[in-house]
Amino acid sequence: MYQYDYLFDFTKNVFMKMGCSENESTIIAEVFLAAELRDHASHGMIRIKDYYELWKAKRINTNPHVAIVHESPSTAVVDGDNAIGMVAARRSMEIAIEKAKKAGTGWVATRNSNHFGIAGYYAIMALEFDMIGICLTNANPLVAPTFSISRMMGTNPIAIAVPAMKQPPFIADFATTPIARGKLAVAEKKGEKVPFGFVQDKNGLPSNDPTILKYGGSMLTLGGDRIHGSHKGYCLSSIVDIFSAIFSGANFGPFVPPSVAYLPVLEKKVGEGTGHFFGAMRIDAFQPATEFKTKMDEWIETFRSAKPDQDHEKVLIPGDPEREAEERNMRDGIKLVPAIKDDLITIARELHIDFD
Repeated sequence: MYQYDYLFDFTKNVFMKMGCSENESTIIAEVFLAAELRDHASHGMIRIKDYYELWKAKRINTNPHVAIVHESPSTAVVDGDNAIGMVAARRSMEIAIEKAKKAGTGWVATRNSNHFGIAGYYAIMALEFDMIGICLTNANPLVAPTFSISRMMGTNPIAIAVPAMKQPPFIADFATTPIARGKLAVAEKKGEKVPFGFVQDKNGLPSNDPTILKYGGSMLTLGGDRIHGSHKGYCLSSIVDIFSAIFSGANFGPFVPPSVAYLPVLEKKVGEGTGHFFGAMRIDAFQPATEFKTKMDEWIETFRSAKPDQDHEKVLIPGDPEREAEERNMRDGIKLVPAIKDDLITIARELHIDFD
């Protein structure tokens, strides 16, 4: 088990060694550790190796100039200058919040960025301002549309955070696929199979092999197959891609650059880098914040009172499992898969920093 502060300091030191500023390294560490605390190891320490390899391949910019390139009173387009995704995303959400303070709502489309960790981190930023936070991002193409074997889109997550009064906030953060790409990587590190309905082989046949992407396979959209609603997952993923890429001028669909160094850079581009989309909605632009948050309490309490099935003790509200995990992992420590720990030891050795 590792304590939060130890992993935070280690992560910060890694990115400072890679050339990031102390402030930006702190932001990156916050996002990685937020994922670990919330039991989303697929977006936590395992991803440090991905960024380290991208840095060695000179495919990311550790000294970026993140800037607004187009704006209106309530909207903006941000160019991330090929930054580590957390840096471009954090600044973009700050801009959305700043615009919402003045205009009621703020909307920011971001281009020329990279993988940014867990989407929920940025949506949650809006809560302290009595705002609803929204975050979308496209990702490198590993997912086949319904009826296809071609890898055309990413796992394309959606995150929405809604404040309440006495109850914990409603926080939905989910991929538009049955499993995140990082969870396949974690399963591979553990030597485990994955359930059928998550991936298919290069011929479109069902597979439970978490390494199948390396052999021409693809991930499936949410629903798994047409009978179980994969066309709806396809629609959700498409919406995220359009908002993230077409609004911002980023690459869309099959042209999104890979977030791992072992995959080659695509020759064809239809935009700049990976794309994100952020929203902040001031509650009092619609009604008094106390009135809304009190009503959210009632909504949450109503759904909590739903009768659970025979296999569960209670009905959960989106955000409950992650909040409980945060409390447990901050108290008891964070457990790393041995193979992930080995990767971190190797990185530490090469950068001449300590990791026990």
